[in-house]
Amino acid sequence: MTDRLRQYYRLTRLDKPIGTLLLLWPMLWALWIAAKGIPDLGVLTVFVLGAVLMRSAGCVINDYADRNIDGHVKRTCQRPIATGKVSPREALILFATLCVIAFALVLTMNRLTILLSFAGALLAAIYPFTKRHTHLPQVFLGAAFGWAVPMAFAAQSDTLPPLAWLLFIAAVLWAVIYDTMYAMVDRDDDLKIGVKSTAILFGDADRVIIGLLQGIFLLDLVLIGVNAKLGIPYYLSLAVAAALAGYHQWLIRSRDRALCFKAFLHNNWLGMTVFFGIAVDYLV
Repeated sequence: MTDRLRQYYRLTRLDKPIGTLLLLWPMLWALWIAAKGIPDLGVLTVFVLGAVLMRSAGCVINDYADRNIDGHVKRTCQRPIATGKVSPREALILFATLCVIAFALVLTMNRLTILLSFAGALLAAIYPFTKRHTHLPQVFLGAAFGWAVPMAFAAQSDTLPPLAWLLFIAAVLWAVIYDTMYAMVDRDDDLKIGVKSTAILFGDADRVIIGLLQGIFLLDLVLIGVNAKLGIPYYLSLAVAAALAGYHQWLIRSRDRALCFKAFLHNNWLGMTVFFGIAVDYLV
């Protein structure tokens, strides 16, 4: 791999798949529930590839938006644009290329899915700039990630039932939870440079508010189970998810940077646990 390709690889964060996984889990919850079991293979393939492409595009436009900020933050100061190894113009070309490829995949889906994709692209492009104007960029991230849920329902069933929006709300809540944990890692640096986040907004009440959001998120998952007529395997998975949420609270108890980052990463297991419950429920 040439150095140029290596820098593009780093810019798209393909070397750090956690973001793709956190995007994938709610999308997979939605596909399985919309199909009441294993979804159409073509739809599944398009959505998995689309998730990888759009998460990569999101990382590129995020680094472009933060090109004058990343150099002042310990965690991000070695990113390719911040170090000058990739130019802002190259980043915009790469972002556009990834979006075009993702849109080409969407064009193989039905009309409703194609129409929804425009809102999804808009959310993905807006999110990186919100941290300059609002303390709620995590909500915009949740909407951008969660938009895969109504798109999944549209692609699989060509409908948008209330259940799709319950799942969308769950995806947004979950993103606010784990991305606030992530923002807690950078809080000191963000305060110095004027970047906004829910971690800053919540202040000393961060753990309490995250706990409340975790409770609402789990309640929403229960409502999803009731509306989707899911059974014991699903509710057992929610019990495990609740235990994992408690573990994440324990990790962030001292607001230690490394442990907050560990809690953020560990949310992948929570998402996988919920998916496992859904998949097993439909299987049996």
